[in-house]
Amino acid sequence: MSAPDPMKGIRGVFAATLVLESIVVLLALLVLPKFGDGATPLGVGVIAAVGVAMVVASGLQRRPYGLAVALALQVAVLLCGFFVPALAIMGVVFVLVWAGLLFLRRDVALRMARGELPSQQVRES
Repeated sequence: MSAPDPMKGIRGVFAATLVLESIVVLLALLVLPKFGDGATPLGVGVIAAVGVAMVVASGLQRRPYGLAVALALQVAVLLCGFFVPALAIMGVVFVLVWAGLLFLRRDVALRMARGELPSQQVRES
């Protein structure tokens, strides 16, 4: 019987965070008309594409490149701040959330290396 993989749980948290962040980004489209002229059609398209890409990226978290895609999307959210300044503020908040998640991931990896947490290897009973 194999021990549970703590990194699998971390990847689940990454995926859930991306889904929640995509909801926030897509909800920002509803408030665009309240900010001056709102965003241009290009801005709306880019913001919608980033929101949908986050949902897709949540399914990629089990892949080796999943984390890199998630972090690239954080940069994209910050860049969406050029279309809607409020998105830049949200982007900064989520960058801080992802910094905390990366710290958590590093802590789990260090504990696994020290043997405090089970690793992915099969244990003999």
